Amino acid sequence: MTTKIKMQAVVPEALSGNRLDQVAASVFPDYSRGRLQTWIKDGALQVNGAPWRSKDKVHEGDSLSLEAELVAEETHEAEPGELNIVYEDEDVIVLNKPTNTVVHPAVGNRTGTLLNALLHHCPQLKEIPRAGIVHRLDKDTTGLMVVAKNLLSHRILVKQLQKRDVEREYEAIVIGVMTAGGIVDLPLGRHPVQRQKRAVVEGGKESVTHYRVISRYRAHTHITVKLETGRTHQIRVHMSHIRYPLVGDPTYGGRLQIPKACSGELAKELKAFKRQALHARKLGFSHPRTGEPCSWEAPLPEDMVHLLTVLQNDI
Repeated sequence: MTTKIKMQAVVPEALSGNRLDQVAASVFPDYSRGRLQTWIKDGALQVNGAPWRSKDKVHEGDSLSLEAELVAEETHEAEPGELNIVYEDEDVIVLNKPTNTVVHPAVGNRTGTLLNALLHHCPQLKEIPRAGIVHRLDKDTTGLMVVAKNLLSHRILVKQLQKRDVEREYEAIVIGVMTAGGIVDLPLGRHPVQRQKRAVVEGGKESVTHYRVISRYRAHTHITVKLETGRTHQIRVHMSHIRYPLVGDPTYGGRLQIPKACSGELAKELKAFKRQALHARKLGFSHPRTGEPCSWEAPLPEDMVHLLTVLQNDI
C-alpha cells in the first residue's frame, strides 16, 4: 500500500528570498532535498497553487502545498527472520546482530539478510533508503546497530553519523601483545590490486580509530576500539596495518598463527575460530525525536567469551 502525504506551509520571513528547494527542505524536514526536488519537478510540490522550478526564489507569505505519494525506496522482498531487538519505539530500532548475518542484499546474498527481515517486521521501512539502515556491520561482526523507522529519524541519524556524534565502541581480540593503547589516523580506500578489500592508501578517506588495552595474554590482546569515522572494514584494516590483526579475520588476518608451546585447547580454539573476533559492544546517540542522549550495551557473544577464557587459562 502506497503512503499518500498532503502538507502545507507558509514561507517565513527568515527564509524569504531563498530558492524553492532550499525553503522546502527547511519547512518539510522529513524529506530529503533530492526527494523534494523530484516532487517540485513533477508538480507535486507547488507554490501558490502553481508549479515552480527548484531554483525559483520564494518570499515571505508564499504558500507551499505538497501532495505526493511515497514511492518505495526498497524493492527487496520482505521475509520472516529472527531479529534480536534490544529497543524499539516509533522512531528507531536497536538490534544486536548475530554472526554470519548479511546486513544488506548483494550479489550472492539476495535473500535471508537483516534487511529482508526488517521489511517483514516493519513494512513501512520500504519507504526509507536502505530500509532505515544507517550504518552496517560486516557479516561476521556481532553487536549493536540502529535502524531509523521514518524519514525524519533517518535524516537526523545520518547527520549525527556525519558529524561524528554517534558513539560506537567495539571489543576485539587481536594477535600480538600490545604495550599500550593508541590512535590510528590513516586514510582508507580500495586495495589497489584486490578490489574487494580495503587498505591504507594515499588519498583515501580520512579514517580514525582509537584503541585501548583491556587484557594481555601470552600472544594476544583483548582491546576496546572506538570509531571516529565509519569506513568499510576500518577496524580490521587499521589493526592489521599496525601488525595486530584480529583473531580469525579471513580477509586481513594473514595465515593462522598458533603460539609456541600453547595449550592444545588454545590451538584447537584458534583453528576453529573462523570469523573476525569483533563485537560492537556499545552504541549511543541523541534520540532523533526527543534529542535525549541514549545508549545501549550488548554483552560479548559466547564464542568470544569462550576464546577469552581459553586465553586466560593458557599460562
